[in-house]
Amino acid sequence: MQAKWWRSGFFYLLLLVAVLALVFTFMPRESPTNVELSDFVQSAKEGQIDTIRQSGDTVEGLKDDQVTITTHFDGTTYELVNFLKDEGIVLGVEGEGIKFVVEPSGVDWGAIGLTVILPIVLLGALFYFLFFRAARGAGTQAFNFSKSRARLTLDKRPDVTFADVAGTDEAKEEVQEIVEFLKSPQKFQALGGRIPRGVLLVGPPGTGKTLLAKAIAGEARVPFYSISGSEFVEMFVGVGAARVRDLFEQAKRNAPCLIFIDEIDAVGRHRGAGLGGGHDEREQTLNQILAEMDGFDTNANVIVMAATNRPDILDPALIRPGRFDRHVVIDLPDIKGRKAILEVHAKGKPLAKEVDLETLAKETPWFSGADLANLINEAAILAARRNRKDITLKELEDASERVMLGPERKSRVISLKEKEITAYHESGHALTARMLPNADPVHKVSIIARGIGIGGWTRFLPSEDRHLWTKSQFDDRLAVSLGGRVAEEITFGEMTTGAQHDLAETTKLARKMVTEYGMSEKLGPRTFGQRQELVFLGREISEQRDYSDKIAQEIDEEVHNIIQGAYNTAKKILTANKEKLNQLAEELIAHETLDEPELDKIFEGLAPQPTSS
Repeated sequence: MQAKWWRSGFFYLLLLVAVLALVFTFMPRESPTNVELSDFVQSAKEGQIDTIRQSGDTVEGLKDDQVTITTHFDGTTYELVNFLKDEGIVLGVEGEGIKFVVEPSGVDWGAIGLTVILPIVLLGALFYFLFFRAARGAGTQAFNFSKSRARLTLDKRPDVTFADVAGTDEAKEEVQEIVEFLKSPQKFQALGGRIPRGVLLVGPPGTGKTLLAKAIAGEARVPFYSISGSEFVEMFVGVGAARVRDLFEQAKRNAPCLIFIDEIDAVGRHRGAGLGGGHDEREQTLNQILAEMDGFDTNANVIVMAATNRPDILDPALIRPGRFDRHVVIDLPDIKGRKAILEVHAKGKPLAKEVDLETLAKETPWFSGADLANLINEAAILAARRNRKDITLKELEDASERVMLGPERKSRVISLKEKEITAYHESGHALTARMLPNADPVHKVSIIARGIGIGGWTRFLPSEDRHLWTKSQFDDRLAVSLGGRVAEEITFGEMTTGAQHDLAETTKLARKMVTEYGMSEKLGPRTFGQRQELVFLGREISEQRDYSDKIAQEIDEEVHNIIQGAYNTAKKILTANKEKLNQLAEELIAHETLDEPELDKIFEGLAPQPTSS
């Protein structure tokens, strides 16, 4: 609500100016002249004054009731009268001589109040409203550290509902009974049922955990407290715990309601792992959260929800039954989920008729909900930049490439030789993928630089989302990754730094096949090495070797054999189809980007064939 106009400091400043203007308006313009006693007497003889007024030791001469001159006389009234008579001044009453008036000595409080006291009071009031009230507000805030910073949505309940949350059907089913309990808790209590005390939403960043929590509150139409885990902790000791107490007290007063703590891993990490030992501020806050969740009355219709993308670093006491009873996993959406998310974000946007969101969903594996929302937004911006009235498939694909790889860098100047090497490198990836049965189909190839360190790229279109990988799929994937390096070698007879990223990914995958997935025939079905993480930092810091130096050497040999086998596969394919490799590279040099229909025309007559390493 807007502040009232008469409470502003500007109003009081205007008021002060107006009062001072009135004061100076009614103040005398000229002050009386102070003269010697002899000059005063002379003025009286000449008729310049018609009244003499004595007030203490001050003698004033008045003309037409205005003080014109003043002088000083040390003596009594009797002595002053005799002095004036001796000087020949006639003192009398109405119409005869000069009128003589005696006033008791004292202070003219009216004049002092008008000219001195009133301006001081007004100035003090102005300073109070401008400065002291602000300082008092700041001082009040200093004592409000213990108050919860949770944002309460009460009068305007969240407008988000389950219809706005797409791609998480299983998660919505899991939390549906939370909504039912908040709407009608008596139905559960009559059967002796107890709703989960807390619900932990787990998933990668951008998958819609916060959105789902808002949708629950929107569906249930209950007060919704939202706060981030980092907002509990301040520089002062005990503030976090006090804020937790205040938050839960507010929630109990407004039950049934929902508390949502986003990024709870900010305060919920393993105790004892902090840099401050076992008694730092973060752990005190966590202890208070644990105590509050344990102290809930079974009939206190308050549900606590929290979101994190690092459940592995949370304290075990926080995720045990009785606290966060239920864990709801919100994973990256599959093809069906991505299509549903795209439909939600495309609602109200002018899409061209040829746009197929299902195809776009296939082109965006491993995209989160936030990535897809960003994709639609970027497509709308591109359409506006190109002065279009609708969003076509071209804008959507360009936007997806921008999200994945970064913006185009057409202004990057490269030599014709580098352009030729890049074209053969990307052609090697594309042709190798075309000839291998377990590789994903090639959707687009380009030699236009994007982002940082990406001189060219080859984009694949998976036919389905994979959650399990076979060894043959991994072998073909490695061969496709090495296809660029092989193409450079067989075409130019030397190697470049362009395959640096490919080699890093290839080595990483081959080592995982041996040490984690048990895909080495020589070493057998076992894993090697136990990875340790620093819980407080949430990252891997070391690997404990549970194998001998001899096994380590065998692991290196197996990794080498797997990579070499993939290299030989790619070399065999590209050597046998060098004519197609040259044709594809020449088309890339000429057009810079080739789409799927153009690639199909070049690859006509080529069918994937299993190739032994």
